[in-house]
Parts: sequence; C-alpha cells; structure tokens
Amino acid sequence: MDTARSIVHSVTHYIKNTDLYLMLLGLVCSIYGMLLIYSATLNPVTALDGSTKNLYVQGAAIILGLAAFVALSLIDLENLGDLWKIFVIGNILLQFLLFTPLGTEVNGQRAWLNLGVTSLQPGELGKLIFIFTIAAHMTEIQDHITEWRGLVSVGLHTLVMMGAVVLSSGDTGMAIQYLMIAVIMLFSAGLPLKWLGIAAGVGIASVPILWNYVLKDYQKTRILVLFDPSIDVEQSRQATYGKIAIGSGQFTGQGWTNGTMTQMQYVPENQTDYIFSVAGEELGFLGCLLIIILLMALIIRLFYVAYRASTPFSALIAVGVGGMLLFQTFMNIFMNVGLLPVMGLTLPFFSYGGTSIVTMFAALGIAAGVRMREKPSWLQN
Repeated sequence: MDTARSIVHSVTHYIKNTDLYLMLLGLVCSIYGMLLIYSATLNPVTALDGSTKNLYVQGAAIILGLAAFVALSLIDLENLGDLWKIFVIGNILLQFLLFTPLGTEVNGQRAWLNLGVTSLQPGELGKLIFIFTIAAHMTEIQDHITEWRGLVSVGLHTLVMMGAVVLSSGDTGMAIQYLMIAVIMLFSAGLPLKWLGIAAGVGIASVPILWNYVLKDYQKTRILVLFDPSIDVEQSRQATYGKIAIGSGQFTGQGWTNGTMTQMQYVPENQTDYIFSVAGEELGFLGCLLIIILLMALIIRLFYVAYRASTPFSALIAVGVGGMLLFQTFMNIFMNVGLLPVMGLTLPFFSYGGTSIVTMFAALGIAAGVRMREKPSWLQN
C-alpha cells in the first residue's frame, strides 16, 4: 500500500510540476500528423499494408517520444554542463558511425544507422546534443561572448559539428540547422544586432566558395530550378506538384483522403518533406493555418520557458529547442510553397519519421526540465 501511495504521489508531483502544455501540444501535433500521414500513404490496393503500417510505426515512435520526454525532463542538465567538451567528442563520433557497417542509405542518402529492429538518424539526435553543448559553451564564456575570441570559439564549435554532419552524411540541410540554432542562441545570449549584418556579409561573400567547392551538382540543380524549372523537369516536378496541391485545396480543401494529387501519389514521399502539401490539398487553407497555429503556440511556449528559466544556461537550452523548431517549421513550409529549394527538412511532429518524432519529444522534455526548475515567481524580475 505504501509503495502504491508513493508511486501515485510521484506521478501526481510530476504532473503538477512538469510543463503539460509542451507535452499536450506536441501530442496534438503528432496525432494531426498521423491523420495526414495515413492519407499521404493511402493506396486503393494496399491501404492496410501501407498506411496502417505507417501509423503503427509513427504511433510507436510517439510512445517512445513521450517516454523520452518524461526521462529527459527529470535530468538536470546543469549538473552535466562542465562535461560539454566530452559530449562534443561523443557527438562527432556519433556522426562518424555512418562510416561503419551500421551506416545505410535511405532515398540515396547515407544518413541512417541500421540498428536491426529500427534505424537512427545521427544528425537528428546530434541536434539535441549540440543544443546542450553550445549552451554550456556560451555559458562558460558569457563574459566575453560578444568579443572576437568568444565568437571565434563558438563559431569553431559550430563549424566542427557542421563539418562532421556534412562529411559523414552529406546532409547540407541538416548542417544548416546546426548553424541556425547557434545563431539564434547567440543573439539570445546578448550578441548585438550589428553582428547580423556582418554575418550576412560573410555569408554573401562565401557563396562562391560554397557553390564551387561545397554544394554537389544535384544541390545546385535544386536551387536553379526555383528560377527555371526547365533546367531539370524531374527535379522540379515534386516542388511544382506540391504547390499545385496546396493551391487546389483552396479554403476548406478537397476532403481528408480525397485529395487528387495526394491520392494519385503525384508528390513523391509526401508523407515526409511534403506533408504540408497534403494538408493544403485535403484540408485547405484552414488545415494549413491550424498547423501553423499549433506549431507557433509550441514555439512561443518554449520561448516563455526560456524567459522564466532560473539560469542563463537553462534559458539557452530552451531557446535552442525553440529556435530549432522555428527554423525547421518555416524552412519546410517555404520549401512546400516553392520559396526555397528542397532540402530534406521535415515538418516537426507532422512528418513521418521515427527518429524525428522521438527527437522532437525529447527536445520538449529537455525544455520541460528547464520549466520544472525555473525561478520561483517571487524571484522573477
């Protein structure tokens, strides 16, 4: 009886102190995403073998994600901050596991580890480790983070991780996410806005180098077809059909599982990168608006958690998670409407993918841990 009471007390205490808004918002987004995934992978002949299987996989990932949410929310990362350099090395080694026999190709890209019963994308998990290490790094040098030596230090940290991701998987889109997470966290740490102009100048100056020595031919083509689809009709087909699907949905959509482009599979792999186009065609403007509202509510909540954090380190952690979701959300949507090239960025919580779902819930769990250890209200400024 005492054991049962203890368990009930622990569960009640956890529910009372954790950030249920983060958990519930993530769960609502994921369930909405499952409805879209079902329709995106529905086939008149193999519906039970296709869509239902995808729902089982996605559902299992959500359950694992919720477990990760709870587990990570109970860990006080403040106690691990001094070990951030070890975690950086561990993160690099994690990316380089793709060079081992565990590395496997999915859709022509060697970015996954085959673990037998499941697969793991090191780049996704690495983002969480990077948020932790860069937050600890910035906290360690916070007195001179706006000076050259501080910026160079953080810049090298970021470039090393970006390099590890690109060298191991060739995933430039994933590497850009690491860069933007670092930039968002730097400005939240107090970097003056004038540095934004400097960064933009450096970025523009580096375009020729990136174009000639970093980007591969297929990546260049993805950029060029934005301006001239005739350069590669096959490459532009997915983006063109994605835009047509969104436009054809108009205000209320053609109806769930009734989208012409979606059900005819005109947009390849639309359960991942182009899940937003499925919502646009079948649920219309209202369906897309609901996606944006849900994700923005989640992101705003994360920044609120950062505002109430007890330490600069904890605040940076929450900002990093919020920044990750903000960047990935708008990059995916802009990609779907044809304003950006296809970069393989999924829509958080909505796109199909076990690693992505577990990573997103784990990220929310880390932020929930920050919320559980925030400053008491009477200490807030």
